[in-house]
Amino acid sequence: MEGVSTRGVLSHLSLLEDQASSRGSRVLQQPSRVKELRAKVEALTSQRDQLKAEIQTHKNLQKLRPSVDKRRAAGGEEDMDVDSESSELLRLMARHSELSDLLHAHHLIGGYDVIKTRQGKGMCFSLATAYEGVYLDTYNLEIDLRPKVRITRHNIPPFIPLNNLAEQSDLQTGLRAFLDTVSQHLNAFAGRKQQLKLVKEQHKSVEVMESNLLCSILVLMFTVPKEKTPLLCTLEYTDHTRCLPTRVHLDSEDKRLPDAPQWKKNCSLLTEVPVHRALTAIRKSRDIV
Repeated sequence: MEGVSTRGVLSHLSLLEDQASSRGSRVLQQPSRVKELRAKVEALTSQRDQLKAEIQTHKNLQKLRPSVDKRRAAGGEEDMDVDSESSELLRLMARHSELSDLLHAHHLIGGYDVIKTRQGKGMCFSLATAYEGVYLDTYNLEIDLRPKVRITRHNIPPFIPLNNLAEQSDLQTGLRAFLDTVSQHLNAFAGRKQQLKLVKEQHKSVEVMESNLLCSILVLMFTVPKEKTPLLCTLEYTDHTRCLPTRVHLDSEDKRLPDAPQWKKNCSLLTEVPVHRALTAIRKSRDIV
């Protein structure tokens, strides 16, 4: 990958030099353009030199690794001269390993996987979702950095208010806050969706009557022991950054049932515990079959 990047920089550098030479007749008429091209050539040259140095260091590390492994196996690591080139390369290898571990840890505690796009003018972020320790869907969001920060492409569900979230966070100064908010919405959606799946898998006697794409409305029908009429339970998730409902409503032809103390307690439980777990507790108390 580094070799390909270097060739790309060199090719672009050669192209700029050819363009600059072909415009020799217009140099006096376009001094600002010439100045801009020279600055770009200098920047690309610096980038090329940096890439060359990184490639050379990588090659040296690859050459050194077998000999280092042999010395470690023979117990000769302590005899190495700390001022030698080999010792310096070993230090670089250790530093590289340390940085890799830090990046991995950053990802585990909430960092984002990111790659450069459009020759460094943009970045593509991967936003992973998970629920109860299970990784679910991963979404991608590409953002241009120049001339200003803006969203270009993504595969985030359309019911996530991406543009509104961008305006609220101000992409120019609050990119990390924006990513955190989007991730919060996506993980909440993934959690509600996963809960619905678990309800269908774990509670066969509970019938799912209605749900929407955002999983912000869920209507369940319970079978209550010793009752002739079913009980409808509507869960409303008005806060789309959470996995728990903000309102629970019961409906039955038997008007006394929703107002019963036990069912008021069950409604409170449904707002405090994920629905599939709450249903397990309600079933254990024999309020539903």
